[in-house]
Amino acid sequence: MSRCRILIGTSGYSFADWIGEFYPIGIKKGKMLDYYKDHFPAVEINSTYYRIPHPSVFYHMADKVPEDFEFIVKTHSSFTHEREKAEENFDRFFEAVKPLIDAGKLKGYLAQFPWSFRYSAACLKYIIDSRSRFGNIPLFVEFRNADWDREEVYRSLKDNEIGICCVDEPRLDGLFPPRAIATTSIGYVRFHGRNERDWWKARPGSDRYNYDYKKEELADWLKKIDMLRQETEKIYLFFNNCHLGQAVKNAKMMMEMMQLEF
Repeated sequence: MSRCRILIGTSGYSFADWIGEFYPIGIKKGKMLDYYKDHFPAVEINSTYYRIPHPSVFYHMADKVPEDFEFIVKTHSSFTHEREKAEENFDRFFEAVKPLIDAGKLKGYLAQFPWSFRYSAACLKYIIDSRSRFGNIPLFVEFRNADWDREEVYRSLKDNEIGICCVDEPRLDGLFPPRAIATTSIGYVRFHGRNERDWWKARPGSDRYNYDYKKEELADWLKKIDMLRQETEKIYLFFNNCHLGQAVKNAKMMMEMMQLEF
């Protein structure tokens, strides 16, 4: 088995309903990352999808964590969902994340495309043509629609050094299947939970990601992760089932199952 570093974390960390479940009672929001970084080596920042922050936000975040802590930042919604507005937001987005780049702690961008973003030659070209905008920082794309599960997509991503984000989500028709695929030297898996009942309720505050994984469900991924290990140098595993600290619970469960110490 090749040497491959595996980093496990959560999709976001600043959740009020984690207090008492993960964070100690009384913790201030501004101290959450100070606590989180003692438990996990990496975090996925999702808030940038909704709003592009002032650069000082990331400056202070970078200052709170050790040198080897890693950030993945989700691209703004204008890149993935309101694509006609992408160009007008690129400069602000890159200005916002510059403190993380300067600190050497920004290790990737995640572009999560919606289910409505279906495969076409034009849509694939949009992704490929956008790659250069992200410079030498890795770009990972996540597809929700199963229509993207095709070899020509994987070949194009590989040829253009764009990473694929594997997903665990409900086994519903039309959703991207749980593949173990890497198109660069870095593997990436997001665990969204398997809440079939609420998945299509996409309103704000929905319970789409309200799910607590059973150990045997995570065990299904151990062989898949071993496959990714054979062809990658690093793998990110991020848990996005964030309700009531379930992401933390399941991330720690996965670390124990993989005998990873942190």
